Amino acid sequence: MSAGKGFGIFAIVFFLAVAAVAQTEQSEADRARLEKEKKENLQKIKEAQRILVETSTKKKTSIGQLNAINQQIEARESLIRSINLELELLHSQIEEISSVITALEEDLVQLKKEYAYMVYAASKTRNSYDRLTFIFSAQTFNQMVMRIKYLQQYSEARRNQVEQIQKVTKTLSNQRETIVGKRLEQKVLLDQQINANRDLLALKAKQRLVIKELNEQESELQKEVNDRKASINRLDKLIADLIKKEIEESSQGKSSTKIELNASAKVLSESFEKSKTKLQWPVNSGFITQRFGYNPHPVMKNIMIPNDGIDIQTNQDAQVKAVFDGVVKTIASVPGMNKVVIVQHGDYFTLYARLKEVTVKRGQQLSTSDVVGSVYTDTNGVSSLQFQIWRNNEKLNPEPWLEKK
Repeated sequence: MSAGKGFGIFAIVFFLAVAAVAQTEQSEADRARLEKEKKENLQKIKEAQRILVETSTKKKTSIGQLNAINQQIEARESLIRSINLELELLHSQIEEISSVITALEEDLVQLKKEYAYMVYAASKTRNSYDRLTFIFSAQTFNQMVMRIKYLQQYSEARRNQVEQIQKVTKTLSNQRETIVGKRLEQKVLLDQQINANRDLLALKAKQRLVIKELNEQESELQKEVNDRKASINRLDKLIADLIKKEIEESSQGKSSTKIELNASAKVLSESFEKSKTKLQWPVNSGFITQRFGYNPHPVMKNIMIPNDGIDIQTNQDAQVKAVFDGVVKTIASVPGMNKVVIVQHGDYFTLYARLKEVTVKRGQQLSTSDVVGSVYTDTNGVSSLQFQIWRNNEKLNPEPWLEKK
């Protein structure tokens, strides 16, 4: 095989190696994203476990305990999905690198064969006499020039062949080192997968046990549902009356369904609206246990629980912070919701209920992250914040407004 053809083979294999590197870089970007998701899920699991420990200090099994277990199961299942996807990417990388290694090994064998042939051919004309005989035995001047060029090209081809062999050998060595590293990563991920699945099975067993114990408290659970509905209605009336008053005062007796804003209030309202999806959470840690609208009861069948906002289960005595600049409009106590703070942001309102302590005063100007109070912990050891967002008389789902956790 000619040196030119050998170089062509090397170029093809080199292209395959470069393509494999490019694909690996994309896979690494995907893996970095999955690693980020894994860390987020591990943080959620850690938070839920801490909250579960707090709720478990009470001997009586509670919905709060079940909520924490459910959150851990959800985060653990998401973690397993991330690990599985990462394993698939890693398997694809290993297959791609293996195919490059195979091609490089075949190319190296071929290059060495070609070089051996060239060395053998060159040995026949290794002394000056043989070369001169070969050159001057030409029948024409042009043929003599062509023979000189041929010898020069052949010598250059031998040098190129050595360089190609060295390059392929180095590339092959790098690829072999890479695949060893990938297989070690694969082993670590497989161990993580086994541990995560084992933990998930244990959590589901605990979940079944808690549900069984809660089913034995059906009458108490039904009372809790009825009490919650009553407290939601009282809370709804509190903020509805406040907004109605604000509309009447701003419209100066005119018939209106929205608050008439002055210039500064309008700017604040527009700024609040632009912050959708970016509002900070009112507590530093925790998870949503009841979403906006109607939620199925976690234990009792065919029971729906209304919610004008979201419930965030968090740590005992967790600080509750204002999600945006505004002014404190109302501080009240509502049976079933404990202490309540309502903050106005133009024609938007945020409501923070189930507070143990309140650290602000009516009429106080607040900035984002200012502490409005701390979360109340009920007799079951559950610390849960009720958080709502309204615009005029419209109840809004707070979840899309908050930054993603």
